[in-house]
Amino acid sequence: MNENLIFLNENTNTPEDILSQAKEKIRNILSVDYPDHLDFEDGSYALSHGSTQVMIVVRNFTTDEACIDCISHVVTGAVVTSDLMNFLLRKNSELHFGAFGLMFDGTVTFAHSFSSKCLDAGELSISLKSVAAIADYYDDIIVDLAGGKRAKDVIEDYIN
Repeated sequence: MNENLIFLNENTNTPEDILSQAKEKIRNILSVDYPDHLDFEDGSYALSHGSTQVMIVVRNFTTDEACIDCISHVVTGAVVTSDLMNFLLRKNSELHFGAFGLMFDGTVTFAHSFSSKCLDAGELSISLKSVAAIADYYDDIIVDLAGGKRAKDVIEDYIN
């Protein structure tokens, strides 16, 4: 019985192997389909779309799979009110893909996550395009409702 366990362990990837494989696969997909992406060389990447930016983060999930997060910081500096929270929760119940969230500093995010077991060019593209389109659409609405700055505004302020 111990021999079988050793045999199984020899063919099982470690969590570090799984993370490395997912990062490499994403890097390869992005280099072909999204050549203008930023690679932070730590398993995170960024793409710009309209007035938003989408981050891709690869992180541990279980012992045999990683989690791929596509996250947009939709609005930074919004005034978090009950109206804003109600708006975001209602949109979460209406949208079929991903969810809005609030960071500790009040930054409004939109994110979608999936397992590295589902990682291919199509799945990554769908997640990126959906997060980008939703964040780009709602950032103006959220700024009108609660103030703050879109990702594009934050970047422009930083450059200037």
